[in-house]
Amino acid sequence: TFSNWLIKSEPESRFEKGVDLKFSFEDLKQEKDSTACWDGVRNYQARNFMRQMKVDQQAFFYHSNTKPPGIIGIVTIVKEAYPDHTQFDPKDPHYDHKSSKDNPKWDMVDVKYVRPTKRYIPLDELKRIHVEHKASNGPLKNLALFTKARLSVQPLSASEWDFILDLENKESV
Repeated sequence: TFSNWLIKSEPESRFEKGVDLKFSFEDLKQEKDSTACWDGVRNYQARNFMRQMKVDQQAFFYHSNTKPPGIIGIVTIVKEAYPDHTQFDPKDPHYDHKSSKDNPKWDMVDVKYVRPTKRYIPLDELKRIHVEHKASNGPLKNLALFTKARLSVQPLSASEWDFILDLENKESV
């Protein structure tokens, strides 16, 4: 079981079915109570990870599909998995005609803005450390960001979380 996570979102505009999928860390901060539902996940493994999330667990907020991608902040889980309403809306880019309200396929959690990391931690820095750790058996050797790269919701071990959290206090390497 995991107690920390990494969740990915796109901070720059990208339109699908006329809907802008942009959702940045700053957008989360601007939401009512700095809280939002984490909707639109349409990968079974990522959904299953969300179903494991518990209230008060923390996640890194990761900006993807931007230059450079990386970790920008920290959120906390404030509501455990429940049906994602976007699966039922034909106008939504995440609509799933095979899903029904009686038997929903997709879930979401609610996340709350906690704080930005002290510095932006870019993907290329994490990649360099991951490669070093694969050779030296370090804590980031199995980091899901590189072993399950496509997933928008990823688990982190306690040692991965602690190591990455400590990076915010160090100069970028």
